[in-house]
Amino acid sequence: MAVLNPDHLLDQALLLVNATPGRKPRQVNLRRAISSAYYAVFHQILTATADEFVGKALRQDSRHALLYRSIDHGAARRICEEALRPGPTAKYRKFVPGSGFETHIRAFSSNFLSLQNRRHEADYDPSQLFTTVDAMFAIYLAKSALEEFASSSADGRKLFLTLMVFPPR
Repeated sequence: MAVLNPDHLLDQALLLVNATPGRKPRQVNLRRAISSAYYAVFHQILTATADEFVGKALRQDSRHALLYRSIDHGAARRICEEALRPGPTAKYRKFVPGSGFETHIRAFSSNFLSLQNRRHEADYDPSQLFTTVDAMFAIYLAKSALEEFASSSADGRKLFLTLMVFPPR
């Protein structure tokens, strides 16, 4: 399976913002740019999860695709909301240190949630008008989220990904 490259989705977002040089970008391009920025981050965590639990060397294996496709937006949202809490809730207390998730995972989660909200507005709110600044800010948030995720420790990422896929009951 060829995984989506987050950098390519961000390149696409920039192309959409700059599609009409010298003219104001169309709303459809700004909306798609915001959506692409979000999907760059979402697909990064899908790839990271499947790589973590199936293996990067097995990206062509159907199990990699199965895990990649099993994660939904709600699961990602829930673990990001948990990561932003000052300390773990009772449900997560056995798995997360008392101080909560590490700083990079918290920053990633904050950006992810902001992007997800912006993507919902861009994709589903026809009354909302977007500016070039809105789209460029979404691209900035996505780049920042990707950097924070990459800067987190291997153990911090694994904890985050594990609890996203296997939330405690």
